[in-house]
Amino acid sequence: MTSKKRKWTPSSFIMLGIFIIISIFALFPLVAIALGSLKPSTEILRFGLNLKLQPELLSFDNYSFIFSGESDYFTWYKNSIIITVASTLSCLLLTSMVGYGLAVYHFKFKNLIFGLVLIVMMIPVEIIMLPLYKLTMNLGLMDTLIGAFLPFVVAPIPIFFFRQYASGLPKDLLDAARVDGCTEIGIYFRIMMPLMAPAFSSMAILQALNSWNNFLWPLIVLRSSEKLTLPIGLSTLLTPYGNNYDVLIAGSVMAIFPVLILYIFFQRYFIEGMTAGGVKG
Repeated sequence: MTSKKRKWTPSSFIMLGIFIIISIFALFPLVAIALGSLKPSTEILRFGLNLKLQPELLSFDNYSFIFSGESDYFTWYKNSIIITVASTLSCLLLTSMVGYGLAVYHFKFKNLIFGLVLIVMMIPVEIIMLPLYKLTMNLGLMDTLIGAFLPFVVAPIPIFFFRQYASGLPKDLLDAARVDGCTEIGIYFRIMMPLMAPAFSSMAILQALNSWNNFLWPLIVLRSSEKLTLPIGLSTLLTPYGNNYDVLIAGSVMAIFPVLILYIFFQRYFIEGMTAGGVKG
């Protein structure tokens, strides 16, 4: 059976050209920051980030400093990984169960609860910072990794997304599972959760990205240097007594890899999950 060859039309070439231009603009910052990480700080301060290739200035001294252990860079890296993994896994589990419950079951005040979720989505995080700070302090979670992510574990956006996605799942499977004697918890974990894999993949990428780049709340909660996350730790490299832009940029380049690896593993379901979750319900 021969494969059907794709016919190239003028509109196809135009779209291809547009996508190439967009890709160049998207890759420009990544290439510029990669080259900047190999340049000395004085060069960056003079000319900024650019694509100018100067082999005599390029070196791996910035990365050597990071790997030398003279800074707490890998401690910050480890803290960010711990917070991101714990936050993402707990958020996916809890919000998916809430969204699934709102989509599948019928109970009193169901619409009211979903309405409250929508209202919370519209409230800026900065407005609730003070109450969250007081709650975290009363719970004794200040300057702890748990306190850096616990208040945002059950986020409204993933709840809304899972609710929309679960609303489009076939309900006949639930009745068939109940007839076979499966419990409600078993139905969720053994039947519905595998069907929601695209939604989990999409939310895993978005939640991990938000947690990895989160700056404001960890800055408020964390105090000691060994508890800082990567964004806060890198910001401490900029002081009135010296701006280590070269080390800062090198550290930022290494900070890209976890999110990039995560996207490579889950990108297969990312678009499917985002489009399905946006139109079903």
